[in-house]
Amino acid sequence: MRHHPLLSRALLILICICFSFSFTTADEKTDKVDKLFATWDSTVSPGAALAIIKDGKIIYERGYGMADLEHSIAITPETVFRIGSVSKQFTASCIAILSIKGKISLDDNIRKYLQELPDYKIPITINHLIHHTSGLRDYLSLEDLRGKSETDFYTPQDTMELLTKQKTLNFSPGEQFLYSNTGYFLLGVIVQRVSGQTLNEFAIEHIFQHLDMRHTHYQDDHTTIVKNRAQGYAPTKSGYRIDMTTLDHVGDGGVFTTVEDLYLWDQDFYNNKLGKKLIDILQKRGCLNNGKIITYAFGLDVDEYRGLKRVHHSGGFAGFNSYILRFPEQNFSVICLSNLSTFNPTNLSTNVADIYLENQFTKAKPLKKKIEGKPLKLAPPELDANTGIYHDKKDQRWFVIRAEEGELAVETMGNKFKLLPVSKTLFVNKKSDMLLEFFPKTQDAKFYSGQREPLNLEKSAPYIKPNLKQLTIYTGDYYSDELLTTYKITLKDGKLIFAHKNAPKSLLISVAPNTFTAGWWTIKFIRNNGKKISGFQLGAGRAARIKFQKK
Repeated sequence: MRHHPLLSRALLILICICFSFSFTTADEKTDKVDKLFATWDSTVSPGAALAIIKDGKIIYERGYGMADLEHSIAITPETVFRIGSVSKQFTASCIAILSIKGKISLDDNIRKYLQELPDYKIPITINHLIHHTSGLRDYLSLEDLRGKSETDFYTPQDTMELLTKQKTLNFSPGEQFLYSNTGYFLLGVIVQRVSGQTLNEFAIEHIFQHLDMRHTHYQDDHTTIVKNRAQGYAPTKSGYRIDMTTLDHVGDGGVFTTVEDLYLWDQDFYNNKLGKKLIDILQKRGCLNNGKIITYAFGLDVDEYRGLKRVHHSGGFAGFNSYILRFPEQNFSVICLSNLSTFNPTNLSTNVADIYLENQFTKAKPLKKKIEGKPLKLAPPELDANTGIYHDKKDQRWFVIRAEEGELAVETMGNKFKLLPVSKTLFVNKKSDMLLEFFPKTQDAKFYSGQREPLNLEKSAPYIKPNLKQLTIYTGDYYSDELLTTYKITLKDGKLIFAHKNAPKSLLISVAPNTFTAGWWTIKFIRNNGKKISGFQLGAGRAARIKFQKK
């Protein structure tokens, strides 16, 4: 068959134009991505590795910043990172594999495998651990209360012993969702006791080897040499410091991997090399006692973002942060691993998705219109109308809000930040995507931070704060037999403080009768029948209702 020369030439020109257009479009997108990460694209900064996946292929990957500042080693897609809680989906997978093999039931009482744990009368099941509905106190919070940070050393056996001393739960199993590292740490112990293998050995045999994830393992021995490992860092006033951990705990975290290995894992949600049954189980969301379906599945959050189904999870520990984000119906994923404690891969990965899927979203960006409002000046009475003390009952967080120089200064969980008014009832911090919206009729407010669900804040009734003489009655030594720890409360410069190495450095701020906050803690003092202070109950987010008796 003969081809018309002019027609062939026109066709060739059309193909070249189309190719050029698609190339330019792709180039424009990657340029936008690089701009998002430009702050860390440096030879003097830690940074991140990024992989963008579309239709089964990595369409863009690169490293930003340095894996090792001391030895001038740059981050590449082959760099190995600690991924924190992104590890949880692998632990959940090991448990799911055991259930598929008939070795365990997800409805088993965990004391079948963990006899040393207290009997809380109401059974805690494996499902409760998986979906963070067990009520068990978070072991990292408990260790923190004992004065142990992620940079201190304590063994998994020490943690098991600590858990055996916990007399009560945060709440009755199945009543609510509260993220707890304890649940996944215990799931790792269950895997070992049932299979006779360490969690790392089991995961390598049943997951990592099958998917050819050659650079992935659970780091259950901190002395192990890991090739191409990134150092973890935290910022200082003059630069950076090394921020690593010597903890050998696995289950809730502990996986070391690369973006390229996680790409292989991501693709199994389509290819099902490990079996479709497993992949289906991993995306099964939890259910509370009242029948409410929560977004948390098996180490994964399954929800929606801008109208599209999203499967994702973040992680952060010591000097590392990570995020894996999947839009399964668009066959699109973003994987971002960082070696900087202040890095926010969740927001950055979401911004990457916004670039590539901008024409497929059916809803606008959350809070976009509100945050983009122009700052305005409010008269002092208008600012003061929103000041006061607010309480989030769900997470037991207190917010102390004051007016300062035309802005609102907010103190919560030991942090202080300022918000600019964009209306009489709307205050924002655009750099961190934080927003406070007030509702004058109900005296309530909503606090938004990044991609998280908003906190519902209730304004506390005004009360007369204790004077110096009244503060004196709270001083003394207090002991907890659950933490085996004593806290000393004393007065300094007319204010209550903790005078103990294990306690936070911050002041005790009075927020309600007999109730104070200190950093991210809430302390509620208890009086006996004679109305004297007999102790206090301490709440620390994921570890609540811990009792201290006055000596």
